[in-house]
Parts: sequence; C-alpha cells; structure tokens
Amino acid sequence: MPLRQLDEKTVTTLVAEATAAPSMHNAQPWRFRFLAAERLLLLYADLERAMPRSDHGNRALHIGCGAALFNLRVAAAHAGLTPVVRLLPEPQDPLLLAAVQLTGQAGRAPDDELARLHGVIRQRHTSRHPFAEKDIPEDIRTTLQDAAARESATLLFPGPWHAETVLDLVRDAESRDVTDSGAREDLVRWTRLGPEADSAVDGVPEYAFGPRKRDGKAPVRDFAGRRPVADRGTTTFEYTPHLALLSTPGDGPADWLRAGQALERVLLEATLVDLATSLTSHALETPELRLLVRDPGSGTGQVQMVLRLGYGPRGPATPRRPVTDVLDIV
Repeated sequence: MPLRQLDEKTVTTLVAEATAAPSMHNAQPWRFRFLAAERLLLLYADLERAMPRSDHGNRALHIGCGAALFNLRVAAAHAGLTPVVRLLPEPQDPLLLAAVQLTGQAGRAPDDELARLHGVIRQRHTSRHPFAEKDIPEDIRTTLQDAAARESATLLFPGPWHAETVLDLVRDAESRDVTDSGAREDLVRWTRLGPEADSAVDGVPEYAFGPRKRDGKAPVRDFAGRRPVADRGTTTFEYTPHLALLSTPGDGPADWLRAGQALERVLLEATLVDLATSLTSHALETPELRLLVRDPGSGTGQVQMVLRLGYGPRGPATPRRPVTDVLDIV
C-alpha cells in the first residue's frame, strides 16, 4: 500500500520545530525545501547568515544546521515518521547539507528514544544567568555522554586543571575581541537593542543578554559589549562552572553536522533533567586557541563546542524567523 502524501501542515510543523535549534548568535543559517512527491526534505546552508569574522570556514554554521537537523529527526519521530538522513548527499552542491527521507505512517512513533525528547524542544533555551554552586550527579553526566556517543561524538567533563585552562582561553579570546574592531562586527550585526529587540525574528535580543558579570568564572559572552542596556544589572556568577567539551574525531563539514546533532541531543537530554545550559565558542573561533582546548591527556579529537551546565534559570526564548521565510514546498 503506497504511503499517503504528507500534508503541508505536517511539513510546516516539522520545520518549525527544527528551527527551534540553537545557532551561533541565533543567526538561523538554514533553509529547507520539501519535495512533496518524493517525501524528501532538503536542508541547505544560508550563506547570507554566515559570520566571516568569527566563523572561519563556516564550522559553526554547520553545527547550527546539524542541531536543526536533529530537532527535525525528533519532530518526525514524534509524528510517527521515520527520518532517513543522508549527509552532504550531492558533492557538487556544497550548500545542500542533508537530505531527509520521511517514511512511515503518521500517528506511530518508530523511534521512542527520539520521540521522548520532543516535549523539551521548545523548553530548551540558552541561559546567560548564574547557576548554583551545585554538583551535577554522575548518572546525569553519564546520560549526557551517552547522548553524544549516539551521534558519533564525545562529551568530556574536564578535570579542574583542564577546566581552568579552558576558562583562561575563553578570557584570552574575550581580550582579543576588545582590541580587535573586526572581531566585533558579527556580534554587532546579530544583536538587537532597544525597540528592535521586541520585533526581531533573529539575532540575540537584549532581554536574552543576561546580567553583566561582576565576579565569578563562568564563561558567558557579553553580547552588549560597551553598549549600554537599560535595567540590565550586574551579579556574581559561579566560581566553579561545570563545563563539558563536545568533540568529534574529524574536522570536516560532515563532522560539524554530526557535532550539531550531538550537541542538540545533549542539550535536550539536559533540559529533560532540569539542567540549564549555555554555549560558548569563544575560544574555538581562533585556530591557535582552539587547538589548546582539547584534552591535554590524549591530545586527540576536535573540540566543536564548550558547554556550561548547571542548575538555574533556563533563560528566555529567543525569536525565530517565520517558517514561510525558510521553507519552500514543491
């Protein structure tokens, strides 16, 4: 019996949930195209939303698109569909990052492990607020590591010395930004201040900046820079931040897409157990610093993201572009 055609409402819902994924500076660097007759959803990179100053080679762009791809897989499983994914299916078209064949009957969830994460897609937000000085239980750490491993990535919780090195590298990157006007161009382009914050559909609005850090060691990027933000305030952040490093064996576009899927799987699992999360790529945006972030013991793997985990406010939702702006159905 042939599969029934997927209706436009279902496809629109899948893409809306895909685009709830995190991306660098909330640039949302993705486009989707649905071939109805083939039940094929194509994911493309949107280079107009690339960040040449701080994302050389579009590594972070691919990671963001990979996170959206994972959300799509979760949403499809929740809808009773089986998403069959091919990464980089057309070598002659480097903007085509993935092709997702949607098979199965609606109303049944063929992958319960994916479908169980659906309820927290909209609850996951980046938190730029202080977290409690409270340990993360070992069983939760193991769950997050297993989530990364399911997507062919490794999640490492660095020991005290390694974590301090990572924090030093983040501070070094922050210092470079202060003296390099070019490094601030991407941040200025993708932040939304004043009235613009209330109507924005992308970027980081001022209400999501969080308070300024008065003290503490948490790696939290200050999106305001030297620009004034009304009623923002300052506060002390945690002195012993819980960091995790997400790595892949390789360092090409397919690895970045896998890293994005692993990242979102980890973030959704963390949200499911009431952990707040934030991301920092600050020390990874400069090639010479990025090499120093990796595990000093093994010296292997390519670090793709630094995560900060803890117990605290989840942070506000950030704006999303209308699905009609990112999806074509043919």
